[in-house]
Amino acid sequence: MHEQLIKDISIKYKIQTQDIELCKKLFQPVLMPKNRILEEEGKIPQHLYYIVSGFMRLFYYNDNGDEVTIHINCPHGFFTSFSEFTNQIKALVNVETITECQLLRITKQDYDTLMRESSIWKDYGMYVLLDSMSYNEARSKDLATLTAEQRYLKLMNSHPDILQNVPLQYIASFLGIKPESLSRIRRSLIN
Repeated sequence: MHEQLIKDISIKYKIQTQDIELCKKLFQPVLMPKNRILEEEGKIPQHLYYIVSGFMRLFYYNDNGDEVTIHINCPHGFFTSFSEFTNQIKALVNVETITECQLLRITKQDYDTLMRESSIWKDYGMYVLLDSMSYNEARSKDLATLTAEQRYLKLMNSHPDILQNVPLQYIASFLGIKPESLSRIRRSLIN
């Protein structure tokens, strides 16, 4: 399962044999069933995950006890409650598999070892962090400036695989709308 991660890094950086060996040593391959909470709100996140296949989400419970999905991630990419993982503080969100997922996971201690021992991994980690920050900034802007229909169309164009693999209630929550509103938008687009 390490091949996909190594391939992704190789697109940006010339990865050396010792960096590949470090990856294989520190990232543990795991297969997780769907609907499994991997990291719980109120607990310190134990792992950073790389999604080889499958879909995951970050969510929390609002004051009414409803689930609010704040992020959905599909292959390939890193996923966790990152600032809480990095700072080893209690998470404000849950990390859950939506579908069965093939994952590579790394502990905080091993992540620190990776960053300390490999300049390639440190550079790639910075690239991933900056890319994530740009994504979150754009997502915040979209939530503030686009209509619900525009947000749905943007998701449909950029990540059609999410629409095919993720339950509608998670998609609606992610888009900041009620499931009934999403159903109306989908019906209007079909007609």
